[in-house]
Amino acid sequence: MKTFEQDIPGVVLIEPEVHRDARGFFLESYHAGRYREAGIDAAFVQDNHSLSGRGTVRGLHVQVRRPQAKLIRVLRGQVWDVAVDVRRGSPTFGQHFGVELSAENHRQLYISAGLAHGFAVLSEEAEIGYKCSDFYDPGGEVSIAWNDPELALPWPLSEPTLSKKDQQAMTMAEAMDRLPEWED
Repeated sequence: MKTFEQDIPGVVLIEPEVHRDARGFFLESYHAGRYREAGIDAAFVQDNHSLSGRGTVRGLHVQVRRPQAKLIRVLRGQVWDVAVDVRRGSPTFGQHFGVELSAENHRQLYISAGLAHGFAVLSEEAEIGYKCSDFYDPGGEVSIAWNDPELALPWPLSEPTLSKKDQQAMTMAEAMDRLPEWED
């Protein structure tokens, strides 16, 4: 596998080694030892799987009371996936990294705890699987508006389908006192 650390500390793009032949393909979607050697040493405790239709945006979400590192991959379809540094005091606070993840390119995105995460579905449907380093805590989640003008994220759509929670999300300025602290 190849790993590509990004400008935001704790964001790593992963390209697993894909073995293809006439039958199809095989890849290791996770191998603790190899990921640890690459600097990804989160102990994952929960796997999530979602299905979303074209034009859906999920996020931006960050867990504060039970911070979660995430390892994200697309099982079917295509998404634009984004990580945003919302850690107060971080040298990259407010910066983002966005990348296309798809069932075809097999890329994965690792996002360390304390970063906000979201994605937009580009295909007719997309199934996303992701590992989390802590259990989901609904009361400890902060939702930041996908279209916060301060972030100015380059979403590949303008009128997404949103959950009620995401429709009511705060701007980063409104959420500032609830955001996690940077830990160097």
